[in-house]
Amino acid sequence: MKTVSENTLEGFLDALASGESTPGGGGAAALTGSQAAALLSMVLNFTVGRKKYAAVEAEMQAILARTEELRAELLALVDRDAEAFGVVVATYSMPKSTDEEKAARRAAMQEGMKGASQVPFVVAEKCLELLRLAEPVGINGNPTVVSDAATSLYLAQSALNSGLLNVEINLKYIKDDAFNAEWAAKAADLRAAAADAYTTAAAACSATLGVAV
Repeated sequence: MKTVSENTLEGFLDALASGESTPGGGGAAALTGSQAAALLSMVLNFTVGRKKYAAVEAEMQAILARTEELRAELLALVDRDAEAFGVVVATYSMPKSTDEEKAARRAAMQEGMKGASQVPFVVAEKCLELLRLAEPVGINGNPTVVSDAATSLYLAQSALNSGLLNVEINLKYIKDDAFNAEWAAKAADLRAAAADAYTTAAAACSATLGVAV
């Protein structure tokens, strides 16, 4: 399968719609997050370098540098998610004729599921950062395009929720209570932080736009 950077949008969507297990929800979440980052970058590119926003130039430049990093990082996570789940899929074809083979297969599958749980969590972490960046962009960005920052906010929240859902689904199949407790707590903490960040950023965008976000 082509990497996402090698594929066309139509090709990726065809792969997403196919009967193959990857790309799937985790990859779609990562791509959505990358789009959210791109929209914040667009608002910032309509802001930096303009005399009207000289007072916030340094801040907006710094945020732009980070949103561009996040855009690339989230795009790369589309492939990482497919690779991580591919490790799980590969365990299905491992031999299981003897007790030793069955035990090795189970152990490999468990390790693969742990890896597959952590990639969508990283997606969610990066989307939380986007939610937090949307606040200063909503306040100080060029108001003619702050609606795109609001759209970014919606996309980042959706990608975050989708990423955490993939984490939580994977945890159901992992037979390691300590691992599950650790990552369930991390997911809950991230959800709580995201709720606060979303509310704050939505209020910022709403104040600039004059419509509820």
